[in-house]
Amino acid sequence: MIEFFSAIADPAVFATVLRVMTPLLLAALGVLISDRAGVLNIGMEGIMLSGALIGVLVSAATANPFLGLFAALIGGGLLGALMAFFINGLGTQFIITGIALNMAALAATTLGLFLATGDKGMSGALKSGVLPNIDIPLLGGVPILGPLLSGHHMLTYLAILAVPAVAIMLARTPFGLHIRAVGSDPKAAAAAGISRNRVQLYALTLSGVLGGAAGAYLSMGYVSWFAQNMTAGRGFIALAAEVMGMGTAWGTFAAAAVLGIAETVAITMQTKGLPSELMQMIPYIVPAVMLTVYAARRQAKARKIS
Repeated sequence: MIEFFSAIADPAVFATVLRVMTPLLLAALGVLISDRAGVLNIGMEGIMLSGALIGVLVSAATANPFLGLFAALIGGGLLGALMAFFINGLGTQFIITGIALNMAALAATTLGLFLATGDKGMSGALKSGVLPNIDIPLLGGVPILGPLLSGHHMLTYLAILAVPAVAIMLARTPFGLHIRAVGSDPKAAAAAGISRNRVQLYALTLSGVLGGAAGAYLSMGYVSWFAQNMTAGRGFIALAAEVMGMGTAWGTFAAAAVLGIAETVAITMQTKGLPSELMQMIPYIVPAVMLTVYAARRQAKARKIS
C-alpha cells in the first residue's frame, strides 16, 4: 500500500495525467460547444477515430506530421458539418445520426487502413510522423514543476489553452451568445434573427475540429501508429466528462482531469501486479458512478423544488 501511494505521489505520474487527459479534454470541449448549441455530438467517437487515421495516412504520405494534423482537423470539421447537414438539412434525429456516424467510422477506418497497408489491425507498415513535444524555456530545470509542466506534447498545451479560449468564446463573444441563445431557446433566438441551422452548423464543425485534434493526438502523440478502434470508447467518455462538467469549460476541464487521474491510477496499479482486466475497468466505472451521483442529485433537487 505504501508503495502504491508513493508511486501516485511521483511527479512523473502526475505528468502522465496530462498526457492521458489530453484527448478526453479536446473531445469534451468539442462536445460542450455543440451541446450548448442544442445538439449533442454523439458522433464524437467516430470523429476521433477518423481523425486518428487521417492524421497517420496524410503524415505518412507527405512525411510531414503537421500536414497530418491539419488534415485531421479538416476531416473532423467536415464530419461535424456532415452531421449538421443530416440533422438540420434532412431532419434526422441527432442521437441516431451520431450512432450512425460512429458505426460508419469504425467500418470506414478499418477499410481505409486495409487499403493503405493491407492490414486490418494497425498501421505498422506506414512510416507516419509524430507531432513534437515542447520544452518550456527556463521551466525544464525547475524541480517538480519542470517534469510536471514542461516537455509535453504540443496538443496537450493546445488542449489546456483551449479551456479558457472556449470559456471566453461562450461567455463573451457574439458567436458564443448565439450558441447559448440557440441552445436555450431556439424560438426566441429565431425571433432575434439568429439562424439555428447556421449556428449549429458552425458549432458542430468546431466540435468536429476539436474531435479531429483529439484523434490525431491518439495516433501521432499518445502512440505513433493507428490501430483498429483505437479510441476504445474515449469519445463516449468525453460525453460523460462534458455532462459532469455541467456545461462549463472549466467544469469540463475538471471532469477530464478526474477521468485522466482514474486512467493513470489504473495504469499505475497494473504495474504493481494487480489484474489488468480489473484495472482497465476503472476509467469506465468512474464516469458511470459520477454520472449516477449527478443524476441522483438533480432528481433530488427537482423533487425539492416541486
